[in-house]
Amino acid sequence: MKSSKRGYRHKIIPLTVLALSPLAIGTGHASPLALPSPLTFHAGPLGTLNVQGVASGYGVWQDNKFAPTTSGPANTPATKSASADISNGMVIIQKNTGLVQFYLQAGAYNVMTLGSSYFSTGTFTQNTFGALPVGYLEIAPTDNFNVQIGKLPTLIGAEYTFSYQNWNIERGLLWGQENAVNKGIQANYTIGPVTASLSWNDGFYSDRFNWVTGALTWAINKENSVFFQAGGNMGHTNFAYSSIATTPLQNNESIYDLGYTYTGENLVVTPYVQYTSVPASAIQALGVGTRKTSTVGAAILADYSLTDKISVAGRVEYISNSGSPTDGAANLTGFGPGSHAWSLTVTPTYQDGGFFARAELSYVTASMQSGTGFSGTNGLAQNQLRGMVETGFMF
Repeated sequence: MKSSKRGYRHKIIPLTVLALSPLAIGTGHASPLALPSPLTFHAGPLGTLNVQGVASGYGVWQDNKFAPTTSGPANTPATKSASADISNGMVIIQKNTGLVQFYLQAGAYNVMTLGSSYFSTGTFTQNTFGALPVGYLEIAPTDNFNVQIGKLPTLIGAEYTFSYQNWNIERGLLWGQENAVNKGIQANYTIGPVTASLSWNDGFYSDRFNWVTGALTWAINKENSVFFQAGGNMGHTNFAYSSIATTPLQNNESIYDLGYTYTGENLVVTPYVQYTSVPASAIQALGVGTRKTSTVGAAILADYSLTDKISVAGRVEYISNSGSPTDGAANLTGFGPGSHAWSLTVTPTYQDGGFFARAELSYVTASMQSGTGFSGTNGLAQNQLRGMVETGFMF
């Protein structure tokens, strides 16, 4: 999920391609937001380094706010109807030439997801990936092969972790089943139109290195590409290293994504389907059910550029949680066993140089059981409407 400014504004590529270029992570190819060209400076024995940064804030309003929970970090604002905070306050330093390269991304950030509670930026940063969310060393013996080790962006999914990298401010329903950052080692190889990546890592930031993920992308031509991504826990992990990032059920899953991307002059569209499953043994070990549980999801993401400064993005999603409330199935989606959820998101964006501003309206509706998901005025709400704004500067 490359050479012209227009390409930066409109190209969406699967996450596997990011693994081959540290710069791609910072430039947000899945986004209408285009980071300006990096500042460069000479750093003695380190050679020439590139520096980029993002400083932005958001405001959010929602109806049918979430009911208070007894788990997770304290002082969460998830029960508020309105809030404002920093969305990105990060600096990116990288060396992307030579045999030995590196990428460092440091600062504060917040990741909001449809159909989920949210936290203050300080709480989220502290309880997920810390002040250095992405940082790795890269050995690149050739232009088409490299090996990376450290805190790496995931290979799974069609959306990136940080808001400035995406068409929409919030991540979607399918993103909730995908990991974001993992610690591990990753090999990447490109031959002609095919890009392949393979990683051994700790999955959902669990600090238990028993996950294997892989991704394969075929660029059919300049307008059309297809991708397949897969990953899974090779054992069982009954441990949460991070109170927000390490979701125990998902950290024991197997996940498969299959998608296609069309890149036109003004329009980019990426539909993809997703399947996940958690074995009964892991669910029983976690004490949240007795039987194997799975999710099936599909999404269409699109972005249309009206002008060089104005674009409109949209996202439509569906996801289902297998089982029923009484058959021992686990709650993987947050809406309960046997639930189904839909979402619709629209995000118009304006960018002029390093300044950007965008608004977002999202709607989620779900069939679910009382005690899961939204509360509303009677505790039984099955939908949620959110409005958001985000604005800031990039350099």
